[in-house]
Amino acid sequence: MKKLLILLLTLSLVLSLAACAGNGGNTTEPSDTSGATNPPDTSAPPEPTETSAPTEPAPEPVDVKFAVLTGPTGVGAVDLWERADAGETLDRYVISAVADNSQIQAGLINGDYDIAAVATNVASALYNKTEGQVKVIAINTLGVLYVLEKGDTVHSVADLKGKTIYSAGQGANPEYVLTHILTKNGLTVSTSANEVENADVNVIFDDASVIQTKMAAGEIDLAMLPVPAATAVLIQNKDVRSALDMTAEWDALKTGGQLTMGCVAVRAEFAEKNPEAVERFLQEYEKSINAVKADPDHASALCETYGIVPKAAIAKKAIPDCNLTFVAGAEIKAVLEPYYQVLFDANPASIGGKLPDGAFYWAQP
Repeated sequence: MKKLLILLLTLSLVLSLAACAGNGGNTTEPSDTSGATNPPDTSAPPEPTETSAPTEPAPEPVDVKFAVLTGPTGVGAVDLWERADAGETLDRYVISAVADNSQIQAGLINGDYDIAAVATNVASALYNKTEGQVKVIAINTLGVLYVLEKGDTVHSVADLKGKTIYSAGQGANPEYVLTHILTKNGLTVSTSANEVENADVNVIFDDASVIQTKMAAGEIDLAMLPVPAATAVLIQNKDVRSALDMTAEWDALKTGGQLTMGCVAVRAEFAEKNPEAVERFLQEYEKSINAVKADPDHASALCETYGIVPKAAIAKKAIPDCNLTFVAGAEIKAVLEPYYQVLFDANPASIGGKLPDGAFYWAQP
């Protein structure tokens, strides 16, 4: 009986093992009744296809005739001039340095120039004269006037009382800036065009180059000159010093907004036909001004190369005093209008007989 019981237990164990072998040892998943085997998918998922964004075609280059006045108004353009000569600008520029304000005015009117760096009063006068055919697109220069003295008696505007001062710029920005500062400080002014008996200050106007030569030679004791003419005198005559910064004196009055002496004007016809080119010019010009301020050594050499300033050494010392700036867009009107009001009050003819209206300020596309 004991042997029979062992035999029966052994037979039961064998049958149980056989049943497990029949279903592969898998007691949870159903068997594949199709008889087919499916190997695991080891391939990587497909990568997404990149879609290239359509590229806009490069703008067609435009020919731009650009003129600048020699002196501080033209200094900010020398980097643009160098890049244009090297073919590194988006548009093609033909740039001219002009010493005569009237030549630039005529060029803007007759189409010799498309864009020009000019005195701020000239831009307004041209706008009124041409009935809106010239517009302002940027401000490039703030105050550049300095009173120089051979001696050490003038340390404030009040110290000019009883003096004779030579000045450049009769009928232009310098005359009105000087008159405004003197009168707002309570001084009466006498000029050849406005004789005032027993005036506090006598102003004699002459060409900047003549005044520069005479003061450098020690023939004049007191003068107001723009840089770089003022800079040249300081280099040439060590007995002469810078007595007054007229920009600081203007600001101290807290009237008339900022002293804004230089701007950039465009022919309205050119701007209407080529608004994108005007916008590109403004980008190039702002870059140029920043480059001049960042590297006066290189910029001063360019000033001599392009005839903006006679000597690089003078330009290098003058650049920090040129008050180069870049103002464009809606801000132009806010900066210029108070200044134009001062000029109008002094002499309406200085800005063309009336304050320019809103259409004078170019609207960017």
